Amino acid sequence: MTRVFLILATLTSFILAACTAGNDGSSSGAGVYRIRNEERVQFRMLDSVNALREAAGSQPVQLNAKLNAAAATHSRDMSVQNRPWHFGSDGSSPLDRIARVGYTGSLLGETISETYENEVQTLTAWMEDSSTRAVIMDPKAVNMGFSWFQEPNGKIWWTLVMAD
Repeated sequence: MTRVFLILATLTSFILAACTAGNDGSSSGAGVYRIRNEERVQFRMLDSVNALREAAGSQPVQLNAKLNAAAATHSRDMSVQNRPWHFGSDGSSPLDRIARVGYTGSLLGETISETYENEVQTLTAWMEDSSTRAVIMDPKAVNMGFSWFQEPNGKIWWTLVMAD
C-alpha cells in the first residue's frame, strides 16, 4: 500500500503545475483549483489508475468514449442537483446511463466525488476508501469512463465508471 501512495504522491507533483490560473489566464483565487489543459485530464487519470493497477498486479484499463460520455452527463447532473449521489435527476442509475450511451459491456462500478481538489487528489481519496478502491482496482475491468464538471466557483463534480 505504501508503494501505491508513493506513486500517487509522484503523480500529484506533476499535476500541481495545472493549479495556477483559470482557463482564461485570470487569477483563480487562493486555494481554488481550476482545470487547465482539459484535453489531458482524462489521460492523466487513466495513467494514474493504470499505475495503481499495475502496482497491484492488475491489467490496465483503457478509456472508452461511451463511458466518458455517461460520466460527463452524470457529473453535470450532480452539479444541477447539488449533491453527490449515484442517481440522476431523472431517477437514472449508472446502469441506465451506460445503456443510454450504447455501451454493451457490464458495469462494474461507479465512483463519484464533489470536491475542490484536482483529479489525482480525488483519486487518492478514492483509494483510501475500501469501496471506491474496489471499483477502481476490480480485476475484471477493461474499460474506464472518466469525466467532470467544474462550476464557476471552482467546485468539481468527478465521475469514474469501470466496466468490462
